[in-house]
Amino acid sequence: MQPQLQVSETAQETPMQAAAPAKAATAAAYQPQAEPLFVVGMFRSGTSLLYALLNQHSQIALMYEGDLAHLSSLFWIPRDTTRWIRRWEFWNAALARHKFDGSVIPDGIRDLDQAVRTVYIEYARQKKNASVWGCKSPTYHDEVTRLSRAFPNARFIIIWRDLRHICRSILDAAETSPFFNRRGMTLRAIIGYHDLKKQCDALVKRGGRVHQIDYEEMVKDPVGHMQTVCQFLGLQYESSMSNLKGSDRSAISNLRHHSMVKGDKIIAGRNGSDGIPVELRNKIERYVKMWREQYEGTWPLYPKSLESNPENPGLWERMADRVSYEFLQFTHHAAPVIFSFVPMKIWGAYRKRIAVRRIRRLLQKAGTNKAELLRKAAIQDEELLKLVGISKEDFEKIMELKKHQEE
Repeated sequence: MQPQLQVSETAQETPMQAAAPAKAATAAAYQPQAEPLFVVGMFRSGTSLLYALLNQHSQIALMYEGDLAHLSSLFWIPRDTTRWIRRWEFWNAALARHKFDGSVIPDGIRDLDQAVRTVYIEYARQKKNASVWGCKSPTYHDEVTRLSRAFPNARFIIIWRDLRHICRSILDAAETSPFFNRRGMTLRAIIGYHDLKKQCDALVKRGGRVHQIDYEEMVKDPVGHMQTVCQFLGLQYESSMSNLKGSDRSAISNLRHHSMVKGDKIIAGRNGSDGIPVELRNKIERYVKMWREQYEGTWPLYPKSLESNPENPGLWERMADRVSYEFLQFTHHAAPVIFSFVPMKIWGAYRKRIAVRRIRRLLQKAGTNKAELLRKAAIQDEELLKLVGISKEDFEKIMELKKHQEE
């Protein structure tokens, strides 16, 4: 958060002071849309690509995984604005990643609704005076219902992708990403995929404002899909939305699993189940078969056909998967609650300990080439290291230990 400029009362008017009325006039003329836009999908489902294409529009400025709406517990007790902003920044470095001046956020904001509106609207204004504001995040995949209650007229763009491709992308990312290397990520993707569907359908049934996109169709025809999105948002289509050229992706980390969205071309990626363990592929196909029967063949759209002829998942498998998923999601949602109340110094020490353990586990599985990729990505992206709670020096020590172990 940038410090505010201090000016002596006796000082003469500076150029910045002289420009203040003009800035105020600009702010007064700025007219954001009344409700937020949330872009939601499972992890590795194409939400980052969709975010990059949407933000190509001159009137759209979404935050990239700002996740402020995920931190509702920050507002369970009254806090001054500076205190919850400081904690939010400590959670995921959102202000630094977006180069967002949070010092202009006014005091006296003590509830989630007002905080989300104020912060996201101010970011859209600072970025390019964009009228469409909001956030893209897969974190919201099981929070659509809650968000729709907090923001009854919010708009949602839900993106779907072949579940086999989601899980393969998670496994690929897990080779160099401590986040995706955590246990249970593919299970969270499988069960969460259907949870997102149920919440999406419930929102549509209540008359909610929802637009759904299939990743495989979007990469085939980005022009057509972006035109439809613009109709949904009440905007004129702009041709820049159909490609990544010149797109601002500075808020996205430089880790290897973001290399495709960091490029200039829209690439579909591999098809089929290549690279997926057979056991995981079979589980995915069992669930897809069950869902196809449940939704009379209408969902999920992909895969178009199954590679095996599986039985539906049995009762015990469904129960065991559900219990495991609920436990994983409980810990996922408990973390921000604990974070909201423990001293930041204690949380920082805990996060550093967990991050070091995850990185060491990741490096134990990584070969020399993958370890070097991880090292380069992390060292080139100090915000990433800050996010996981490790200094550059500590990370280099871990890498040096890995090197000695190999020798």
